Amino acid sequence: MLRAAPGRWLRPLRGTAAGGPGPGRGRAGGAGRAGGAGPFKRCRRRGRAAQGRAPPPPRAEQHRSPSLHRDLLRGAWLSLRGPPPQPPSPGSAAPLHGPPDPTTPKPVARTLGPHRTDPRHTVPGTPVAPDPPLPIARTAGAAGMASGSRPWAAPLLLPLLLPLLLPAACRAGGGCAGEGGPLEPFDALYAGGVEAYYGGDFAGAARCLERALRSRRELRAARLRCRRRCRGQVRLAAPGPGSVGDLPFFGSVLRRAGCVRRCEEPRLGAASRHRAAEEVRADFQRRVPYSYLQRAYIQLNKLEEAANAAHTFFMANPEHMEIQQDIENYKTTSGKVSLIDREARQHMEDYSAGVKHYDKEEYELAIEFLERALKGYYSEDEDCQIMCEGPQRFEEHEYLEYKAGLYEAIADHYMQVLACKHDCVRELATRSGRISPIENFLPLHYDYLQFAYYRVGDYVKALECAKTYLLFHPDDEDVLENAGYYEGLLEGTMDPHTIKPRKEAKTLLRRHKLESHLLQVAAAGLGYTYTEPNYWNRYGARQDEHSVPSSISSEPEDGPRLSLAKKPMPKPDRELKEGGPLLYSDVKFVYNSQQLNGTQRVLLDNVISEEQCRELHRVASGIMLAGDGYRGKTSPHTPNERFEGATVLKALKYGYEGRVPLKSARLFYDISEKARRIVESYFMLNSTLYFSYTHLVCRTALSGQQERRNDLSHPIHADNCLLDPEANECWKEPPAYTFRDYSALLYMNADFEGGEFIFTEMDAKTVTASIKPKCGRMISFSSGGENPHGVKAVTKGQRCAVALWFTLDPLYRELERIQADEVIAMLDQEHLGPSEMNINPKDEL
Repeated sequence: MLRAAPGRWLRPLRGTAAGGPGPGRGRAGGAGRAGGAGPFKRCRRRGRAAQGRAPPPPRAEQHRSPSLHRDLLRGAWLSLRGPPPQPPSPGSAAPLHGPPDPTTPKPVARTLGPHRTDPRHTVPGTPVAPDPPLPIARTAGAAGMASGSRPWAAPLLLPLLLPLLLPAACRAGGGCAGEGGPLEPFDALYAGGVEAYYGGDFAGAARCLERALRSRRELRAARLRCRRRCRGQVRLAAPGPGSVGDLPFFGSVLRRAGCVRRCEEPRLGAASRHRAAEEVRADFQRRVPYSYLQRAYIQLNKLEEAANAAHTFFMANPEHMEIQQDIENYKTTSGKVSLIDREARQHMEDYSAGVKHYDKEEYELAIEFLERALKGYYSEDEDCQIMCEGPQRFEEHEYLEYKAGLYEAIADHYMQVLACKHDCVRELATRSGRISPIENFLPLHYDYLQFAYYRVGDYVKALECAKTYLLFHPDDEDVLENAGYYEGLLEGTMDPHTIKPRKEAKTLLRRHKLESHLLQVAAAGLGYTYTEPNYWNRYGARQDEHSVPSSISSEPEDGPRLSLAKKPMPKPDRELKEGGPLLYSDVKFVYNSQQLNGTQRVLLDNVISEEQCRELHRVASGIMLAGDGYRGKTSPHTPNERFEGATVLKALKYGYEGRVPLKSARLFYDISEKARRIVESYFMLNSTLYFSYTHLVCRTALSGQQERRNDLSHPIHADNCLLDPEANECWKEPPAYTFRDYSALLYMNADFEGGEFIFTEMDAKTVTASIKPKCGRMISFSSGGENPHGVKAVTKGQRCAVALWFTLDPLYRELERIQADEVIAMLDQEHLGPSEMNINPKDEL
């Protein structure tokens, strides 16, 4: 069978869509290519969860914000600078979610900044907006270190020196310095912008932050320009024979180094001026300056600039819940529909546009954008290679104490440069703010193009692109068949063997293989640790549903056909099943996955009785705290509701202390265990399902705040990956709780308005199922990107439920649950006797 380009390629997938074909390269209705039929077009299906297990998330301490170092720095900074000036008058515009009070040294209620969560105190899968981080200045002064100084002492002096390092105009609150002279270091401008922001000088903050962003771009451009120029002017000489044979090579190295320095210094100044701290570089990578810019611009009533800054931040932080609402409000307030990503990578934008045109069968436009994307890709690849020639970190040892011979030192540095260059393939395939790349990214361009060129009648280009794709995947049977079909179309007009793969792809692939060989040689002979990633894995394709074109019935018999089959996926690490026994006779089955229009979904009723609902609600009223589980925040998702919650361990603690009836506290534990057993049995899991987090949650509509609500009680999200609706992806990487496997919600009441639970497609807009909560009803589903979900606004009354998240990995068991098991075992032994539900704590331990 011949086929057209597939969808994006990702990690192994969890399952097929309801009613879709199972494993194997199936096609709709078993249709094949009959007679002289042309290439089949592989269709794309909306996302399914990535199955490969991601690395464990960082420790909780890594998610806390701000760090102790930042706290100390800010305290020292403020103690030197004195109290900041008063904020602008109350008449100035206020941000939609409220900016930090600039008179407060360390604001508490800021809604923007990088996403950090503490899994021990936060409901899984729900981002919490921390304080915007305070940038750390670089460790060298603006003019560089004096000769003989001790560089390791710089961090100790940093709080004292930082005010002196800021641009003078920023320190004075009057904006940034002029453009003359060497380029101002971007980290100093960033620190100045943040200081102006907290001082209430929002105009100065905006100027300094814009200058910081521009300075960082100009720094990269200057380095690229100089390194590229010196590459051309000073060629590296080949070593010769004899005792002086190395001298020509090292002489050319010295001349190139001198060329680069002479080129860079007039614009950049001393190299030490631009050595920003790693934390500052990380802030720019996460686009944190744009979160400050959004706040500053809204204070200045510049809604368009604020909207674009918010959108730019959001594109790298799609898990940030509240900024999604900010952006919608900006659109409503300013009437601005199209937003600009100020840090967009053009080759990524062109690729996305090309795929969209391809999906609409606008093949000429698809070709235009995909060819432009390829041109941009190879240009960016050259830039990436050049930028890797900068300073590298020596992770295996402390550099100041490093004693190595000439060739060992060269090898240490060059292997890091080489690894950086080799990873450019991954860098260019990774969207801003993400860790995981779009797999098979570069070959996909050629895969889309081979079919697009065929559809516009350019068989030469179609064959050229098919052969180029086969450079990366020479055993792809579908493209091999396509290539053979194109050769047949060209016979009689030209020799198809004269059509070769594209040179730039051959050159890149040859270089990539040589880099890999050298890295493996170093790993074997020099003691490096290196594992070659699979940069072009074609088996991780994720496809989207492709609608049948209206003209399909008019296609000629010998023309191309569109196969409506979904491309088969690799077999997951466990078989997906459902329909197992419900274990309890009173539990009523309602809907399965197919009836709920999804994968791994089930709706049940009568999981608990009316009396148990009432008793659980009574105990909830006695133990719930406002915002509990979300760091005390009244509502982590909307200002229009009050959020309250409690954990199993807290309930048992209150029962043990006599603050609530112990029997009622025990009920919370018992029903959550009952839910776990049902989920484990229904989905026919072959291994134990462990608790990952258990939370009793109530959401209460706030009176006077329900008119014209256009937000959700809980925005659309997935429980074990970062949902990115713009890219139609769900990234299974930290800070998401990647170890979550199944989720369940057990409802306690129905006497409220709104609050429906909804499933959507990965666009976070198309609703596939809506569920009205009621006492004893439970919805359970797999936790990945195949099941995006949310909660509609609660507009009247209080909605209560027990939220449960489960994992198949015992390493990620809920610690509070293990403690609760111990409490139950102790109570059973001392007071209560065996549990009437026969719960076995060993299931958890």
